[in-house]
Amino acid sequence: MKKSVEFFRDTLGMKLKQESPESVEFLGSPVIALHPVKTKRKSSKERGGILVGFNVSDLDAVCNELAKKKVKFHKELVAETFGKHAIIEDPDGYLISLAEMKPTDEFTQIPYYHGFVPA
Repeated sequence: MKKSVEFFRDTLGMKLKQESPESVEFLGSPVIALHPVKTKRKSSKERGGILVGFNVSDLDAVCNELAKKKVKFHKELVAETFGKHAIIEDPDGYLISLAEMKPTDEFTQIPYYHGFVPA
């Protein structure tokens, strides 16, 4: 779990909310919590895993910074119909979707994260 905590804190820049031997929580909405696994499990790819997603305001800058930190990209930055999109992997192989939504007019509500299928 140490590698995952370092990744979320040091690489992604998330702030710790609380840490104990049973779990680690990071500030944000939603809260991301990591819990250590006490028994050996299948790899994340074998068990399906999860996909966490974040909207960012400047995906080009974020991807450049992550590349400098040697983060593994599952999907390089591409233009999509909704905006820009990339997918990175955490140290355990879980996928993290990063999106920069196209600007909308001032009377349209900004869309929340809808989820992106890894490609």
